[in-house]
Amino acid sequence: LIFFTNQVGIGILSLPAMLHTIGLIPGIITIISLGVLATYTAYILIQFYRRYPSIRDVVDVGRIMGGKPLEIIVGIAHVLNLILICASANVTLSIALNTMTEHALCTVGFIGIPMIMCWLLCMPRSLNFAGWFGIPATISIFTAVLIVIIALGVGGPDYSGTVNGGTGYWGEPPNEPLRMRLGPNPGATMNQQFESVLNVAFAYAGNQAFITVMCEMRNPSKDFTPAIIWLNAVGVPMYVIVACVIYHFAGQYVVSPALGSAPGIASKVAYGILFPTLLGSGLVFGHTGIKYMYNVVMDKVIKTRHKLTDNTPITWGVWLGLGTLFWVVAFILANAIPAFGSILGITSALFVTWFTFGMANAQWIFLNWGNQFINWKKASLSIFNWFMILASAFLTVFGLYTSISDLNARVQDPDDPLSVFTCANNALF
Repeated sequence: LIFFTNQVGIGILSLPAMLHTIGLIPGIITIISLGVLATYTAYILIQFYRRYPSIRDVVDVGRIMGGKPLEIIVGIAHVLNLILICASANVTLSIALNTMTEHALCTVGFIGIPMIMCWLLCMPRSLNFAGWFGIPATISIFTAVLIVIIALGVGGPDYSGTVNGGTGYWGEPPNEPLRMRLGPNPGATMNQQFESVLNVAFAYAGNQAFITVMCEMRNPSKDFTPAIIWLNAVGVPMYVIVACVIYHFAGQYVVSPALGSAPGIASKVAYGILFPTLLGSGLVFGHTGIKYMYNVVMDKVIKTRHKLTDNTPITWGVWLGLGTLFWVVAFILANAIPAFGSILGITSALFVTWFTFGMANAQWIFLNWGNQFINWKKASLSIFNWFMILASAFLTVFGLYTSISDLNARVQDPDDPLSVFTCANNALF
């Protein structure tokens, strides 16, 4: 259950629009394929844990595989990834506030207000009070999605709330018969299609926390694999069903996040239900990032690891300073990339492709370095894992290029309201 609540998050809200971008059939294949790959890479994690049971997080894995240099690189990437996840949660919060209030405030303000709330929530140095967050968060996401599905089934999609001044997500005129595209959307650029694939990868970003959760299990070697199989046996079909049902009812007027596809009041209610969950996501991921930085600074810089839990001016000063730095950077990134799909695509290209896929494949190579080709099974797995490492590198380079290119093209387009540090309504992006 912990794995399930960790996996299912805001990534699911991008999947219906992804189907309209790359097509229903390619979209379903992408969701299932990445789900199978995520299951395989999760299985590699338990193999690595059995060999090195002292690991506690992905940074420990980096230290074992590449010594101090790789530990530093993975540590920095770990923090930046958490910052971008928090930024994406706050972009979604700003979209929710814009939707619920009908754009009553500048979007910079609607990003800043939840940022301040998340910053305040992260100031206690103990996270014990947030331990109950996971299950209610998942329930609220399901409730919000269910409200959208029911509203779409009863009243149809929201034509006036879609992008391009109410002319449809890809420029279709309003009040047309709903249709679903089986293949790629000819109105979508290659950059937009590739960004949509990266958004699917974001839906499996929970893999990066599996090592930490695994270490809390009573018997990881026995219990982890069945838990992962159960997770994706339920999670992957759920992703497909939710994406297809919303796309079926919203058709060419589906938007991302998917909650905006619902008509009027239903969309506001759905975002209102999801709001506490998004704040909770900022709390959990933000606190995790701040805690890691705090431990590193106290241990490596100030050399006072034995005082980590002390209540002194130094410990609180370090914690408050790092917490403020974390959320200021998240605020800047959220305003620099205020579009939901773009920030998910950039996060996936930079980090999810590695923390969910590529790094696990590298762990397999590390574990089997001396016997990669001792038989045909090992050779096949070796070739596959090397291919996945190269594919992750390609996704990082090309995915980052396409996401940034698409974002830049939209910023430069005079007919598109999207811009950095914008006051425009990002619920219409």
